[in-house]
Amino acid sequence: MSVLYLLVPLALLLAACAVATFLWAVRDGQFDDLDTPAVRVLFDDEE
Repeated sequence: MSVLYLLVPLALLLAACAVATFLWAVRDGQFDDLDTPAVRVLFDDEE
């Protein structure tokens, strides 16, 4: 039972870090354009 006093706050801290990282990525614009990088590999480089 005493291990729950350690694991529950640790799980909450880990979940809070995951949410904070996701929000940081959204605000930074990581998910703005999801189609162009997948299509960009099909085009030849212009020199």
